[in-house]
Amino acid sequence: MDVIVADISQNWPLYTAIPFIAALIGYVTKSVAIEMMFRPIEWKGIKGTFLGWQGVVPQHGGRMAAIATDLLTQNLLDIKDVFARIDPDRITEEIEQPLLRTVDDVAREVLTENHPRVWERLPTVAQDLVIKQIQAQTPQLVRQLMLEMRENVDDFLDVKEMTVRRLTSDRKLLVKLIRETSRPEMAFIARSGIYFGFTLGIVQAFVWAVTKNPLVMPVFGAAVGLFTDWLAIKLIFVPREPVHLTRKLYFQGKFQRRKAEVAQQYGEIIARDVLTVPNLMDSILRGPRSDRLMAMISRVVADAIDEQAGNARPLVTATLGTKRIEEMKRSAADKAIARVPETVQHAEGYLTEAMAVAHLVEDRMHKLTPVEYEGLLRPAFRQDEWKLVVVGGLIGGIVGELQVILMLH
Repeated sequence: MDVIVADISQNWPLYTAIPFIAALIGYVTKSVAIEMMFRPIEWKGIKGTFLGWQGVVPQHGGRMAAIATDLLTQNLLDIKDVFARIDPDRITEEIEQPLLRTVDDVAREVLTENHPRVWERLPTVAQDLVIKQIQAQTPQLVRQLMLEMRENVDDFLDVKEMTVRRLTSDRKLLVKLIRETSRPEMAFIARSGIYFGFTLGIVQAFVWAVTKNPLVMPVFGAAVGLFTDWLAIKLIFVPREPVHLTRKLYFQGKFQRRKAEVAQQYGEIIARDVLTVPNLMDSILRGPRSDRLMAMISRVVADAIDEQAGNARPLVTATLGTKRIEEMKRSAADKAIARVPETVQHAEGYLTEAMAVAHLVEDRMHKLTPVEYEGLLRPAFRQDEWKLVVVGGLIGGIVGELQVILMLH
């Protein structure tokens, strides 16, 4: 014992440095593990070999996007609730002026293309009167379309397909969704490496003083990397429920404690980057169920044309022919559909406010059970978690070997 005490006294700077180096090992291994979860977005390495790496989240983007989407569509958001907030009268009012201009353009184009002789021979006043009659009916058509969409939104919009496609096509967005909502947890993991590493470093210094075994440093370094990586990840999620030490002092997984904050952040990201008005419109108009919307618009437009013909329909049919009338209906419907995004754009502000996606997601997230809520982030760690821990151990072992060289020289 006297020899050990004398050695420590003589080499106290080196022994003092060991806990700090162990703390550094802990911090470095955690920081590397965090970056390996998200970066690089694309695979980097030697082509034709397995020597390379892609961030865990972007590498498994499809699976994680599906998990995030299931959570969103099954637990956090019912698209019917979103569309139920839209007032058909209000949206008609918001798009009234661009809608009237669109109707003017479409009607003139269709009439010019399908019956140019009759249309061109009409006086300007008569042409304007025809357009005004069509425009007068348009607001009612918009209300009818909106009411049908609200009642049967699942027939026109596959929100699950839209969300998965959005998250998988933009891996940066998926990384952002997970990283932004877990930033404090990532910082906690990095800091925990310092605390755990310093504590184990004290034990490491004592064992080195007793044994002088060259294996002590790399073994402890690897242990610091392995154990602290594993423990830090566990402490994020468990315990799920608060464990009270005293009335006011309790212990709970960090991510579980931040439920209110995460709910707000998650809702804002979903509303800002995923379930936006342009994204919804794009899915409705071009998604897998878009043909149903096209059919509905075609039907409404056809009914409107028939109604405009009114009592003169037999004469119109005799003059133009059934085939030409059907062509006019299809042409009018196609042109109307093509102008939908441009027209709806004028109501984007109202729609975003009315749908209140962020508020709905936040409110529903508060009601999740601890296990359901954990599913928001846990898959990002569970997938290839062992690789992150092993890398932490390898880095710790390498740094520990460097410590041996330092101690022996």
